[in-house]
Amino acid sequence: MSNRRKFIKSSAAGLALLATKPVAAAALPPAGKVKNKPLAIATWNDGVPANQAAWQVLSKGGRALDAVEAGVRVTEDSQNCCVGLGGNPDRDGIVTLDACIMDDKYNCGSVAALERIKHPISVARAVMEKTPHVMLVGEGAQQFAVAQGFPLEPLELSADAAAAYKEWLKKSEYKPVVNIENSGNQKKVGPVGGPQNHDTIAMLAMDAQGNLSGSCTTSGMGFKMRGRVGDSPIIGAGLYVDNEVGAAAATGQGEDVIRMVGSHTVVELMRQGLSPKAACKAAVERILRIKGDKAARDIQVGFIAVSSKGEVGAFALQKGFSYAVCDAKDQKQLINCEYLLK
Repeated sequence: MSNRRKFIKSSAAGLALLATKPVAAAALPPAGKVKNKPLAIATWNDGVPANQAAWQVLSKGGRALDAVEAGVRVTEDSQNCCVGLGGNPDRDGIVTLDACIMDDKYNCGSVAALERIKHPISVARAVMEKTPHVMLVGEGAQQFAVAQGFPLEPLELSADAAAAYKEWLKKSEYKPVVNIENSGNQKKVGPVGGPQNHDTIAMLAMDAQGNLSGSCTTSGMGFKMRGRVGDSPIIGAGLYVDNEVGAAAATGQGEDVIRMVGSHTVVELMRQGLSPKAACKAAVERILRIKGDKAARDIQVGFIAVSSKGEVGAFALQKGFSYAVCDAKDQKQLINCEYLLK
């Protein structure tokens, strides 16, 4: 009993002492001068006009959150086979849209399988700011969008998507083609129904205050199964932002990004001290270990990233992935990404 009393007494004293001292914070990357801010980085050739729209916000001292929304809305407006209502439909001939957005304070919003709404990225932001939820899907997402004043667009395919769907129905074969977006056949109707089956535009931005945000929007893979959702609207997979460390976004085969929580993985690798480029490369290497021989044959995956210090980087599994960077020096940089499989 004496020993037990001594143990309790010493434990209580220790707890009291601990309570008077601040708990040590988790180790974070060392603070330093932020370079290149403000800036935006986005996936694929679509990223150039999207970045220019984002720059209109950033160059005037606007928030990164506003910039990443404004930027990808440009792509949603375009007749792109992989983004927005001009995109290729699912196997039932219906276009469904996915999007997510995340700011510098871990606030995030997402929509999936959304129909007949022109700007899913803005609906995702409304989910973030006006509901207690992170993700709304399907009919519920559409009901919410309409309640927020987003008009229902006609239930019809764009001319290119209609032609692509008609062609696809001849064989009803789903077979993604790696990097077909860089084939030069922008109007050719092929087995995947169009030239840009990369299925996503993702954007990251840092504003003049050094705060980060990100966005991602897509019509998904052409001729997907009804109800299929990839990584693009999933926080942690298609997009992740940690203002103390950095932000990352993914593009390509969504199933394989989901498998290893791709964008969150990239950010955590940056937390461990890797540069944005090195973190993206390490994430791609992990996918290669998971997929093995199938990787070279079947898929493309790429990541973009920006650190809290304003460093940018990217890496892809295969040749053909490009990304755009926009800063005070150049609003039209288009870069061919380094890749793993030679």
